[in-house]
Amino acid sequence: MIVEGLTDNRNRTASEVRAAFSKHGGSMGESNSVSFMFQRLGVVTYPVAAASEEDMLDAAIEAGADNAELTADGHEITCAMENLFAVRDALETRFGEPSSAKLDWRPENTVTLDEEKARSVLKLIDVLEDNDDIQAVYANFDIPDDVAQALAA
Repeated sequence: MIVEGLTDNRNRTASEVRAAFSKHGGSMGESNSVSFMFQRLGVVTYPVAAASEEDMLDAAIEAGADNAELTADGHEITCAMENLFAVRDALETRFGEPSSAKLDWRPENTVTLDEEKARSVLKLIDVLEDNDDIQAVYANFDIPDDVAQALAA
């Protein structure tokens, strides 16, 4: 898991995050100790109505993006983090303002969780996201459909 925070009191926030991990069966590593398991990418998103899949892919490639795909939420264009602003600006010129343009952590590999571990990890993520100093939480887990249905029940 990668936890990004923004705080005026680093010691307080680190203590709260460490306590959350300990309470939910985890442990907090040093800064950037798991970053090798994730890839830092620029991500630009547009609604489906902004363009056809082919037009968006062509424009994204011309702008210097690595990939563009159509998801249930809309168009998602990914690029190297250093190209984010150039890709965003080029696409904005052609399709208007994007829904979002941000840096994101994407896992290189995922770990499949059973019901007990999934419950614990999801509770940990909820606790972390409830902390006002935490900006984002990124994780590399996968919850199978049957486990997700059992958790939802």
